[in-house]
Amino acid sequence: MKKTRSVFLILFLINLFNYIDRQAVYAVLPLIQKDLLLSDAQAGWLASAFMLVYMFAALPIGYLADRYGRVLWVTVGTVLWSLSTGATALCGNFASLFSARAAVGIGESCYGAISPSFVCEMYPPEKAGMVMALFSLAIPVGSALGYIGGGVLGQKWGWRNAFIFLSIPSLILAVFASRLKDPREKTPLHQQTLKEKTSLAKGVQALFSIPSYALTTFAGATMTFALGGFAVWMPSFFHRRWRLSVEKSGIIFGALTVFSGIIGSYLGGFLSERLTRVNPKSYFLISGLGLLLGMPLAIFSLLAPNLKIALAALFIAEIFLFLNMGPLNAVIVAVTPTTQRSLAFGANMLLIHALGDAISPTLIGYVSDLAGLKIALICATLFLAPASIFCFWGMKHYQNDLI
Repeated sequence: MKKTRSVFLILFLINLFNYIDRQAVYAVLPLIQKDLLLSDAQAGWLASAFMLVYMFAALPIGYLADRYGRVLWVTVGTVLWSLSTGATALCGNFASLFSARAAVGIGESCYGAISPSFVCEMYPPEKAGMVMALFSLAIPVGSALGYIGGGVLGQKWGWRNAFIFLSIPSLILAVFASRLKDPREKTPLHQQTLKEKTSLAKGVQALFSIPSYALTTFAGATMTFALGGFAVWMPSFFHRRWRLSVEKSGIIFGALTVFSGIIGSYLGGFLSERLTRVNPKSYFLISGLGLLLGMPLAIFSLLAPNLKIALAALFIAEIFLFLNMGPLNAVIVAVTPTTQRSLAFGANMLLIHALGDAISPTLIGYVSDLAGLKIALICATLFLAPASIFCFWGMKHYQNDLI
């Protein structure tokens, strides 16, 4: 058990810096725009550059990792995104910055496609909801530290120095990653998988023939469209709407995200672990209710008459919106074969980002240039409604889809 916890800690810390390095750029976006003279549409394309590469790389990486081992992919991916984060500091124009963010996407896709199945397979199935909720705490905590660290470092030392500093911890963690032992490698089931000749296309087709998996992916895509837009543009919204400095915008949004994320993710895992003993459909129920309740509060936070009310509404909204972090990942684990789980998460990542935050930051940027950032963010938030509908729809199929 002690060894399992040590492995979990290493994977959690890598996931933490995964999101720190990913989100820090958005805290210093006003500084980058001012320095490189970027429009909102170009700034949105920086997020899209990351996500486009991130999502397309995830599918083949997940497929190969299921057959040839996962530790190498985790290690190489961590090194690549760390070096690319540091290289961001050297960028002098939009094209080079676009390329650096795309390279970060390749590195992080290696980890995103592999780590969830790696973590789940260390624990019994009945613990999946809570384990994934705890692992997913890296999303709000890492994102918050990215906003805070990026904002503070960027304001004090400049945005270029911020990226150099943030690239170092992940490189150190890559050394620990290289020493991990894949729990699946020596099992008979894994050896059998190496001999199988199932094509990538047939593997993906089989996964999307599972209704619960498909609906979880569609829910994730529409949710990510909205939340991806918030992640990129809310620090800038605070900076413009409430006249906050870049540093203060990053600190406030980061603090809101970390505390609401911890509460929401843990609460989602706790409720799912308890309620699924009585009703297995609770993974979908908790996720759907959280999305449904969070949407109007998120919209109200954009329309609030003063900063305090806006922050209170956003804080409560994010608690509801983070409830699904553990449950939806637990659904994927529960309804997909062990030998296809890295592929399952890779295909899930491809679609949720292709239809979600690969396009939403850029679209929000275009709408912002035309109608203002507030209107653009409200439009994006409406996509939380179909996300909740997909979750409620999934309740109908979940028990029949269980492995």
